[in-house]
Amino acid sequence: MLPRLGAIVLLALLAPAADLTPAQRQANIDSFEKVWKTVRDRHWEARPGGLDWQAVHDELRPKIEKAATTGEARAILSDMLGRLHQTHFGIVPTDVYEEFQSPGAVDGQPGIDVRVLDGHAIVTGLDPGSPAAAKGVRPGWEILAVDGRELAPALQRVTAEYRDSTLLDLHLSRAVLARLNGPAGHPADIEFLDGAGRRVRLRVDRVQPRGSLVQFGGLPPFYFWEESKMLRPDIAYIRFNAFFDPEALAKTFGDAVAGCAACSGFIVDLRGNPGGLGVLAMGVGGWFVDRNGLQLGTMLMKGARLNFVIFPRPAPFRGPLAVLVDGCSASTSEIFAGGMQDIHRARVFGTHTAGAALPSLFEVLPNGDGFQYAIANYVSQGGKPLEGIGVTPDEEVKLTRQALLAGRDPVIDAAIRWIETVGPAPGRPEE
Repeated sequence: MLPRLGAIVLLALLAPAADLTPAQRQANIDSFEKVWKTVRDRHWEARPGGLDWQAVHDELRPKIEKAATTGEARAILSDMLGRLHQTHFGIVPTDVYEEFQSPGAVDGQPGIDVRVLDGHAIVTGLDPGSPAAAKGVRPGWEILAVDGRELAPALQRVTAEYRDSTLLDLHLSRAVLARLNGPAGHPADIEFLDGAGRRVRLRVDRVQPRGSLVQFGGLPPFYFWEESKMLRPDIAYIRFNAFFDPEALAKTFGDAVAGCAACSGFIVDLRGNPGGLGVLAMGVGGWFVDRNGLQLGTMLMKGARLNFVIFPRPAPFRGPLAVLVDGCSASTSEIFAGGMQDIHRARVFGTHTAGAALPSLFEVLPNGDGFQYAIANYVSQGGKPLEGIGVTPDEEVKLTRQALLAGRDPVIDAAIRWIETVGPAPGRPEE
């Protein structure tokens, strides 16, 4: 499941005003046909958005043929998709799309996790033993430039495009990571602002990503990692980078739950987790419920319906469960967090999620722009769509640069305080 890339904003500012060449006009026409046919063939509704889709084509085809500029062509494509009134459908201009792409082969990382906080790219975490950690980089440092390119202009472009979207945090983070990541063995020259306000330039190696390279079904190989620890003797904590590798994920949760039967509370940290295999939300949920018949929601696909039914494990954890999310939690992470919130089994901490719950695909159009489209719809158990809305935390807690520099995580701290108030007794039964 991949998050949507949103609708187009400020099209006229993003496109040149020059007349198009015949080849460019044809590329726009071909892009129009590709977008229209994709929606016709892949949308889960027989009448996408309740529309006569053929009539939409017949109305707009003459307009795309007459479009004299790139901006006009994009506006027509955006008009067509906008009539669906559904998220996960959008056209992304080439220059904005390129901000999410690392140049060349991308098989190396410096081991930095990042969020854009109040317009600044802030290091929020470091992979254990990573090149960045070895160079002395610390959470709370600001990233100013990578390989001689200032980050500020890129962040401004992404912000302008997604200012009113729930996807803003996700795309800002991706834009920074696209600069940081690159070919393994090719170091990144990174300029930081350290905790003392000094500009620091470091040459940081790019190495193989953290975790183990795994593959599931026909999906591309993926580096998967998970971590499990005790934050205190009576509070368990699990974090993982995606809903992937069912066997490894089941073992991690199984071991943690088995070793925490008498714990005061359990924390599942989904911050930065973009999703993955949707069915794994049900499997993870099974470690925390003790009643049959509960479900996280329903996904509607073309010719199929999937109910996210939770199957309880023989000995689940019944105590207080905290789930941590942020603007980079998407897709399956939102299904799990929102679903467990709906059945009153978990309290959610952090910031609003990405609102990108639908499985979607992304393709490059003949004219070079990006096109993202959904292939299913999801409704939570409480009857709410998460797409374009996201999960609202029960307790909103924001990361700050000051807290990170001080070695604190305000979101984890808030979850621990709640667990302390609930006490060691098992949590309330699901409603």
